[in-house]
Amino acid sequence: MSDPLEQSARAIVQHLQEAGHLAFFAGGCVRDRLMGAAPHDYDIATNAPPGRVQALFRRTVAVGAQFGVICVLEGGAEFQVASFRADGRYVDGRRPESVTFSSPEEDAQRRDFTINGMFFDPVREEVVDYVGGQRDLAARLIRAIGDPAARFGEDRLRMLRAVRFGTGLGFDIDPPTWRAVCVAAPAIHAVSAERIRDELVKILVHPRRVRGFDLLDECGLLREILPEMEKLKGCEQPPQFHPEGDVFTHTRLMLSLLPAEVSVPLVFSVLLHDIAKPATATVDPDGRIRFNGHDRLGAWMTEEIMTRLRFSRREIDATVEAVAQHMAFKDVQQMRVARLKRFMARPHFTDELELHRVDCTSSHGALDNYAFLQARAEEFAAAPLIPPPLVTGHDLVTLGLPPGPRFKEILEAVEARQLEGVLRDREAALAWVRAEYR
Repeated sequence: MSDPLEQSARAIVQHLQEAGHLAFFAGGCVRDRLMGAAPHDYDIATNAPPGRVQALFRRTVAVGAQFGVICVLEGGAEFQVASFRADGRYVDGRRPESVTFSSPEEDAQRRDFTINGMFFDPVREEVVDYVGGQRDLAARLIRAIGDPAARFGEDRLRMLRAVRFGTGLGFDIDPPTWRAVCVAAPAIHAVSAERIRDELVKILVHPRRVRGFDLLDECGLLREILPEMEKLKGCEQPPQFHPEGDVFTHTRLMLSLLPAEVSVPLVFSVLLHDIAKPATATVDPDGRIRFNGHDRLGAWMTEEIMTRLRFSRREIDATVEAVAQHMAFKDVQQMRVARLKRFMARPHFTDELELHRVDCTSSHGALDNYAFLQARAEEFAAAPLIPPPLVTGHDLVTLGLPPGPRFKEILEAVEARQLEGVLRDREAALAWVRAEYR
């Protein structure tokens, strides 16, 4: 039995067909079904014009009626029902200036890649393929429909989609299609930062992210989207700490060592943690290469880059913190207990610890600090790293201390002794404050 989402999509197609119209599943859901994967959503294509679609269904939203797209609400889900169309001229590298309603053959020709250009009739259980999508699916090939240069000229984002499908599906990219991506890569700036960011995230959080990274680099999209990365190539590092090679090689190797499931801040902190090394590189008189302050400058550069790509404030803050703190891990065994607990209690520490692991594994291989932190995490697991405070500002006022900036110093001093186990209860903490500050 099909899943509820597919049942609802089938019901929409059947209703359109019973009303005398052509109607098919379209695009990615057809590709996914042919590959044996459950589609996350279903798009439907029909020769019914938008007004007719709205008349046939009780609950609809005209999300893109000018492009022939009506959202039909069915079975608690939303389905985009699009009229077969042919597109007019593309003038902005994103959308056509006009559309005309047309046939399924013409509609298939306007789509991006052959594996996304197929239709499926769920009533007759037939694949409708005007573009050779089944052939390319069997050959595991990403091929643009028609002239690749024309397809990428219509929507520049399709270049990143080619890389994303090559990454996510593990397919090869057809040579003429790939050459067109390489030629058109500088035109990616016609696409909004938000759309670029979304595709970039999908590529880099995928378990095959290294393949995606390599494809982005080889076609030139990486240097267009993240020009700062290009300077990592040839940026040499001290061989005693980085036998793997330059900063670019180090970064790529770190990406390969990440687990399959990663957060956006983790993968982008790996990508950008050494972004400031070229700008901070110096050579001592004895010939040793140093990158003093690259963590601080890198945090600033990370904020600039992620702001440029319109990441959320939450993602930016978490990534910037990881880049700013990644060198602090070398000092954890010398930290006092209070400082160590505060360090480990930060909200994104787990991601930062993983950044540290792959940073070390990809270079000198020393994981003593990683092992130390894991052991301390087990040791501290029985109680919150930062327990409720023993003393509050109200307590300090009650003790007769004048409110002011010194309150922060006193409360932090109490917390430090609490974290180190010196002060264990409220009475002892208040007694200590009386002795120290009155």
